Amino acid sequence: MNNNSYISYPLEIIEIVSHTEIDRTFRLNSNMNLKSGQFLEISIPCFGEAPISVSDFGNGWLELTIRKVGRLTETIFELKVGDKIYARGPYGNGFDVSLLKNANLIIVAGGTGIAPVKSLISYFCVNRSSISGFDIVLGFKNPDSVLFKREIENWNRYAQVMLTVDHGTCNWKGLTGFVTKFIDEFRLHPGKTKAIIVGPPIMIKLSALGLVKLGVAEEDIYLSFERRMSCGIGKCGHCKIDNQYICVDGPVFTYNNAKRLLD
Repeated sequence: MNNNSYISYPLEIIEIVSHTEIDRTFRLNSNMNLKSGQFLEISIPCFGEAPISVSDFGNGWLELTIRKVGRLTETIFELKVGDKIYARGPYGNGFDVSLLKNANLIIVAGGTGIAPVKSLISYFCVNRSSISGFDIVLGFKNPDSVLFKREIENWNRYAQVMLTVDHGTCNWKGLTGFVTKFIDEFRLHPGKTKAIIVGPPIMIKLSALGLVKLGVAEEDIYLSFERRMSCGIGKCGHCKIDNQYICVDGPVFTYNNAKRLLD
């Protein structure tokens, strides 16, 4: 890894998992020190650079869950095991696991917003005894867009998981509706509940307001503004809201500090 923030370094692809036609997880060979909720600046020479949240990590590896949406990501989707992806980072403050221990933990994620919290969910599934309660609600547009299906089945062993889609099909037997529809079903414990919300801005806003209405303290609700990332080091200004550079000061904020930053 290069100490120069402007210079990227190569990471070898060791596994590729397809979730949907446009979503894949790339496992890369890496020993970098990471926190859940951090992101990398990913690039392919001559094709560009983009911020991507780290979706999971372990001893000798990290994972990036990438959606094919443009020239760079289309090029990444053409890569194979053994090829290299270039990276800068990690960047961002991430989630502080120590602040969540002993809490009744609620995680709300929509669409690709599941990626920044996947490693956090995995951590607390392994360390389930470190929290008193565990509720997860995951929302996707339709059944074909659901990510991490195998992992979600495993999470059900450790948490109350509500998986919902905006629009069901005749074969869909699960929940239907926006994640905000299920806020009232959380098992809340006054003074012990902490919540994490990641997803589209309107989903974050309405979910946070719903939790506050139920009595969750604003300082106990953590939001990730991972969608606002750009250069990663506060130089381009694209992520700036008011006087906050989201990539430097965030992307994780408590709701009481972030509610004025919501779109």
